[in-house]
Amino acid sequence: MFYWLLKYVFPGPFMHLFNRPTVEGVENIPADGPVILAGNHLSFTDWLFTPLMSPRRITYLAKAEYFTTPGIKGRLQKWFFAGSGQYPIDRSGADAAESALNTARKLLNEGRVVGLYPEGTRSPDGRLYKGKTGVARLALETGVPVIPVALVGTDEVCPPGPFRWRLRKVTVEFGKPIDFSRYEGMGGNRFVERAVTDEIMYELMRMSGREYVDVYASSLKKGVPSGSRPDADRVPESMAG
Repeated sequence: MFYWLLKYVFPGPFMHLFNRPTVEGVENIPADGPVILAGNHLSFTDWLFTPLMSPRRITYLAKAEYFTTPGIKGRLQKWFFAGSGQYPIDRSGADAAESALNTARKLLNEGRVVGLYPEGTRSPDGRLYKGKTGVARLALETGVPVIPVALVGTDEVCPPGPFRWRLRKVTVEFGKPIDFSRYEGMGGNRFVERAVTDEIMYELMRMSGREYVDVYASSLKKGVPSGSRPDADRVPESMAG
């Protein structure tokens, strides 16, 4: 119920009136059945504008900290994120990647639309960064189609830094589903997973018109070598910092 209130009562109508978002390719989203939405990640508002323009409810994987903060603030935060379609994942420890994938598999088995950001974190400068292969492994193991989602303008609505909501135009484009059935039975093969991920990222680059950078955005932010964590290439995050 809260999800639909956000979409049709507040802030959905405000976003429609203030930012005048446009949508393309909405017919590419099937009326039912499991779907993976793989989007570029420019702003925390991505997870607001994408569901706003989608006819189906989208479930995002969110870091567990949003659901475990103590006190009144923590309870309100948990209520908000749970009600708005977020599902908690524990991103700490050596099993973070597998835990996230298991959660996503469970949601897809329930026939849901699962939203992921292959880059794993918000772009620090508006460019498109190397995708993590968790989305590929998920698609290969479940056989669920992947729909690329290109967002344009959300980084101008709410840029990094102190919170501010600007009057900027936003476009959400849902691409045609990508069928990876030619790789059936090859889930777990890192070379195939990389090829699938790169195909998804190529579509996002083409649709969004963003420059592509072949390094992980998280590595750039932290100033560490790309892929220094054993599972760094696989964690399919969405509500990332």
